[in-house]
Amino acid sequence: MDKKIILTAIFLGLTAIILGAFGAHALKKVLTEAQLQSFEVGVRYQMYHALFLLFIGVFTFLNEKERLIIFWLTISGVLFFSGSIYLLATNGITNLKTKWLGPITPIGGLLLISAWGYLFYSILCKKSTI
Repeated sequence: MDKKIILTAIFLGLTAIILGAFGAHALKKVLTEAQLQSFEVGVRYQMYHALFLLFIGVFTFLNEKERLIIFWLTISGVLFFSGSIYLLATNGITNLKTKWLGPITPIGGLLLISAWGYLFYSILCKKSTI
């Protein structure tokens, strides 16, 4: 599981860098400033959570079940939060019907908060110290 978490973290970090560069160069010419800022928020949160997963992957204080729960909450959260922001921000150039994605973004945020909250709870309940 550690390898899977670390590889996922690396993939999220890699794609965040690619998407950030794409936004800064290619999308800068076709998106409004507000759309570009939204896109950058998606990139930023994706990178934050790539680093978070990297930490979870190497942090030995959690058991396998705790890692798995945090992993899936984080992956789902990034897909819903950052993914919906990417689609909403680029709606002007893709012409996709993305209005329904508006409520998905806060669900993704809630999943990300839940991952951090579960990490807090898991560590709080440990009897030994880190």
